[in-house]
Amino acid sequence: MLGAVFSVAFLFADATNPIQAAIEYYETVTAYQVSLKSTSGGKIEVMRYYFKKPGYVRMDLVTPFKGAVLVYSPVTKRVKVWPFGYRSFPSFTMSPDNGLIQSSTGQRVDRSDVGVLYQNVKALQEHGKTKIIGMESVGGQKALHIAVEGDSGFSVGSIARYQLWLDQTTGFPIKGSSYDEGGRLIEIVEMEDLKITAELSDDLFNQ
Repeated sequence: MLGAVFSVAFLFADATNPIQAAIEYYETVTAYQVSLKSTSGGKIEVMRYYFKKPGYVRMDLVTPFKGAVLVYSPVTKRVKVWPFGYRSFPSFTMSPDNGLIQSSTGQRVDRSDVGVLYQNVKALQEHGKTKIIGMESVGGQKALHIAVEGDSGFSVGSIARYQLWLDQTTGFPIKGSSYDEGGRLIEIVEMEDLKITAELSDDLFNQ
């Protein structure tokens, strides 16, 4: 694992495609946890986020609906929701395409991990252009600032352009913003307290 980290750090210094370098590192990651802050249309959503391959997701909400917990299982392909805390009464089981448990921008629980973001960015790359802006400081961390924009008329869902700030060591995004074809801001996402780990307890994802 440590060798992979140094390899990606080296690649970022001169890589012509740092997104691909980030994807290759992400393929070595089995689990991670992070604090997420999403801002869209004046609405702010904050959560502690846990992900374990092949697709387990847990979201502990802070704002809004403080205390609510959502757990998605790739086995059941369902989301268990506890509005007042994990394992508390009542609880509900829902499909991930249920609008009640999607974010304000329509983000689905089962398609919320960094790997899905990379897929979307790569699709824009393949039908557009990438600009490497350079190293910047974001929240006290060194990050590589990249802009990826689809060709005219091409978008991934409603997103036609990304601005990404990738951690210089892991390639994980520290910050990202998305825009529609008209250049209007859709969402800003900030990531803090990232912990990449070899394993997260199965108990975290029990439904």
